[in-house]
Formats: sequence, structure tokens, C-alpha cells
Amino acid sequence: MTQPIHIIGGGMAGCEAAWQAANMGVPVVLHEMRPTVKTFAHRTEDLGEMVCSNSFRSDDDEANAVGLLHWEMRQANGLIMAMGDKHALPAGGALAVDRDAFSAGVTAAITAHPLITVARGEVPGLPPEDWDSVIVATGPLTSPALAEAVRKLSGEDALAFFDAIAPIVHFDSVDLSKAWFQSRYDKGETEEERTAYLNCPMDRDTYEAFIDALLAGDKTEFKDGETDTPYFDGCLPIEVMAARGRETLRFGPMKPVGLTNPHQPDVKAHAVVQLRRDNALGTLYNIVGFQTKMKYGAQASVLRMIPGLENAEFARLGGIHRNTFINSPTLLDDQLRMKAMPRLRFAGQITGVEGYVESAAMGLLAGRLAAAERLGQTLPAVPDTTAIGALVSHISGGADAKTFQPMNVNFGLFPPIDAKGGRRGRKERYKAYTDRAKLDWARWLG
Repeated sequence: MTQPIHIIGGGMAGCEAAWQAANMGVPVVLHEMRPTVKTFAHRTEDLGEMVCSNSFRSDDDEANAVGLLHWEMRQANGLIMAMGDKHALPAGGALAVDRDAFSAGVTAAITAHPLITVARGEVPGLPPEDWDSVIVATGPLTSPALAEAVRKLSGEDALAFFDAIAPIVHFDSVDLSKAWFQSRYDKGETEEERTAYLNCPMDRDTYEAFIDALLAGDKTEFKDGETDTPYFDGCLPIEVMAARGRETLRFGPMKPVGLTNPHQPDVKAHAVVQLRRDNALGTLYNIVGFQTKMKYGAQASVLRMIPGLENAEFARLGGIHRNTFINSPTLLDDQLRMKAMPRLRFAGQITGVEGYVESAAMGLLAGRLAAAERLGQTLPAVPDTTAIGALVSHISGGADAKTFQPMNVNFGLFPPIDAKGGRRGRKERYKAYTDRAKLDWARWLG
């Protein structure tokens, strides 16, 4: 009888790892500490719960590295992408999902699989020695006991950054006499896609007052030992962006380009706040890019300064949490195994990848690698010309260990196309990257 693989963590990486290993015929025990041990960021007991944005970002598999990653995971029969597609919402070229239906679907699929057993309860510290194949996919909210055990084993000081959560607004509290539906540059193939976002415009005076209030608002205080923890630049709180320069938000989540206000078509907005649909019913909208560490009272007051949100009712206010990750270039090999204890593999955000799909992709690969090893097989290295291969190459040695920080997938991680690559236009160059990746990923899967 084949011994099971133990996977610690029921987030997207852990669920994807379990799905892949079980589909290769290897039994899996998936350990999830909730609801026995709760976290402040989770709302439910479901597996694969989305605690931040509801977006998987761009779904363009010809000109975007994230969209390419989507494509590779779909080709590998990925559970996370299948559930994302099943519960997709209009998002103007991005893949956004109904978060509750998505996690419920992931939970149902995992619990129904005959080779997967879900064990509820914390794994305190290092796994028992008789667990000879373990995938640690505990994500940004790794339990303190396990994090400390890994730190002692690795001999490395823990690395961490703060990740912030964006607020969610009830749609029926938005003033549609001021806000309007439009995706930037009318992007999307259907009318539903082209109107996937709600837009709230600001003139210069409103924007300046908003920045003043944002900078002055009460912020969450950090705990001892956390004051020097860096932020991940791809998920900065809005007040941190504003502190870097008063115009920063206008060139980030509040950029006013590609939008025309039908209420005032001849007036160009100085800044625009966008909201994206957060559930299939269209009753909830996520304020795009508005992660924040303001205290709840200050948050509500400042956010209601946004035109159209004066009477906003919030289904969830923003928050902030500490995100733990390991120094993977030093600690992991190209099979995602810990060099100091090869029975442990790591997957997901704890490895230093950033983003839902990047985390799930590392779970996908870890599950396949662990299952192949259990079956007495050795999978070849994933080509670094693919999105998954580029991420693995980065975290297992491609990045500088001294300056290692979480990374989203991007074409900068890929080997150059050819000697003439620099002379190509960007669109042509990205298409060449994705064409090459698709061929190489199909060969690796085959």
C-alpha cells in the first residue's frame, strides 16, 4: 500500500498540491488547522479561501506572464484554475471570481476525492519523523510553532513582510449618480466585461483633501519586533503610497486614464477610484488596490470622502497581516525540497512567490514532484522558459539570497528569447515568450 503524502495547509497551494498528487494515484492527508485554530484574516472554514483580492489578475495568455501561468495550470488539470473558471465574474480581461463560491467549490472537490483525507487541526512544530514525504504549504499565516521550528532547522532568521487587505463595499450603498460602469479603455469582448468596474471620479481639490485625510488617519500599530518588516511593493497600503509622494496614487490604483465619465463627459477627472465586482450576485464590490492599515474608524471616514461612496456600507474593512516566507534560494533545491531535511518540500507563498496563482502553481509542482518520488519516478526539471519553471528557477537559486523578496511572475524572470529579442516590439516579444513557453510546458507535461 502506498504511504500517503502529508500536506500542511489547506490554502490554494496545499489544495492544488493535494489534487495533483492524488490524481497521480498517491494518497494524501491534507492538514488544515482551521477551525480548531482560527486566524484573523479568514472568515470561513472552507479550503482555498481568498483573504485579500478576489482577482487572479490578467487572463491574457499571449502577452502577459500571469495569463501564461493560468494557461499552464489549466493544461495540467489544475483545480484552482478549474474552480476559478467555474466561478468567474466579469473583470475586463482579468479573471476575478466569486470568492465564497470559489472556496466552496475547492472544498467540495477536495473532500470528494477518494484519495484525499482532510485532517482538521494544527501541526505543531516539525512533522513527525514517520511522515517521510511532507509538503509545507502554510502560506502567509503560518502558525508560530511551525514557523519557529522551520527557522531553527534552517538556521535562517525568518523573513517577513506585511500584506494588506482591501475593503469591500455593498453595491446598493454606492451613489450611481456619481459613479459609473466602465473597464479602463473599454477592455473586454462583451458588454459585461467592458462595464466590469465601478468608477468614482475625483477633481483636484477632492483628491488633495483625500490625501491629507489619508496621511492623517489613525494607523494600525505594529507589534514588538515587527516595526522593521518591509512591505511587498506589489501590495502597498494606500497610505504608504501616499507618504511616498502626493501624486503616487494618481499613477497607481487611482490613475484616471482610459475612462470617460458619462455624468460629465467633457470634464477630465483628476483621479479615479475603481471598484471591481466581488461576487456573482453583484452585491459586493472590492475597492481595487486600496489595501490599507488604517484603523477601522479612520478607514470608514476617509473612504467615504470618495465621490459616490459618501454613504458606503462596508462588508469588510481593510486590514493588515504579517506574511512569513523563507529564504528559498538558500534553503530549497530545484525539487522544492529543504536541503537540511529533504523529506520536507515547500509550496505557496512561504517559498517567496507572491499572488494567488503563483502560490497555487508552486503547489501544483510540489504535488507532482512528491507524487513522482513516492512512485519511484523522477520528473525532469521544469524548463525555465515556462512560467512555472521561471518561478522555480527564481526561488531555488536564480534570486540573490541576500536581497530575496517575494516575487510575482513576470517576463523578467524568463531567459531572453534570442539575440534579436531586444529589437522586437513589446507585444511581439511577449508573444514570443508565451509561444515558446507553451511548447516547452506541453513537452514537459507529455
